[in-house]
Amino acid sequence: DVSSPKHGKVDPDNMPHVGGNMWAGGTGGRDTAGLGGKGGPYRLDAGHRVFQVSQAEKDAVPEEVKRAAREMGEKAFKRRLKEIQMSEYDASTYERFSGAVRRQVQSLRIILDNLQ
Repeated sequence: DVSSPKHGKVDPDNMPHVGGNMWAGGTGGRDTAGLGGKGGPYRLDAGHRVFQVSQAEKDAVPEEVKRAAREMGEKAFKRRLKEIQMSEYDASTYERFSGAVRRQVQSLRIILDNLQ
């Protein structure tokens, strides 16, 4: 079961973590920032293979946990914007321009990776 969202512990060795309720950047877990899990406050990619919980499990997260996770994610987003000296307007403008070329940038990254 989910209880309350949190960032989670950071693994200094960046080992892959699947499931559980402890590690930031894990996959398929609960309550912590990561990918493929449920009840976490925001997505956090540590570069590992993603294990996804079912949509039914995600839908079963209590509304108060979802609300707390959204609030925590919003606070983290605003804190990050402040760190990089970017306003919410700047962020939305960046996202609009970035979104327009996202597919082309991804294609270029694949080409460059293959050339390396």
